[in-house]
Amino acid sequence: MTAQPQTATTVDEVTPSPAGEGDARPMRADARRNYERLVSAAREVFAQSGGDASMEAIAKHAGVGIGTLYRHFPTRIDIVEAVYRTDVDELVEAAERLVGECAPWIAVVGWLQAFVRYAQTKRTLLSELHEAFEKNPQLKSVSRQRIEGALRTVLAPAQQAGVVRADVDESDLMQLLSSMCMSATVTAAQSERLLVVIQDGLRLPA
Repeated sequence: MTAQPQTATTVDEVTPSPAGEGDARPMRADARRNYERLVSAAREVFAQSGGDASMEAIAKHAGVGIGTLYRHFPTRIDIVEAVYRTDVDELVEAAERLVGECAPWIAVVGWLQAFVRYAQTKRTLLSELHEAFEKNPQLKSVSRQRIEGALRTVLAPAQQAGVVRADVDESDLMQLLSSMCMSATVTAAQSERLLVVIQDGLRLPA
């Protein structure tokens, strides 16, 4: 039997699939732009108004109709998941970028600062994320693995360079950092102070 030639897909992008799902549906370039605009708008609206912000407010901030929002995100939890996955993606990308561009210690500090920003968003959506994790348990476990992997990416070169203590690994450090995410009462100023304490504990004397 003669094999049929494969036709290259003509779409520009694919829809991101939830953590743990391997398939993805084609998405046109204009749909991709709307998707990204909505996720960006949701992050800003949630940061300003908290987790109770309405879907209508998100659509308005994105400059699209409410129908467009619901086509991409049929439920509120869907857009919360999308915001969270985007935040995790940015932490992973930050680790790779910082290691490529910065000295080892600067890369560690830069990534920890990025983690504090991620933690602020997670605290804002803490109750919604609990619901999202119950709906999709793999979202939490896979995301934590990716974050620990990103932390390992910046930690290993710093340890090899002798600027970070060698008896700490990414799992240990995540135990310290997780309090910034799970406590609904910690303030941004407290997070910054805690981060300095963590950095002081990590760094070896010159």
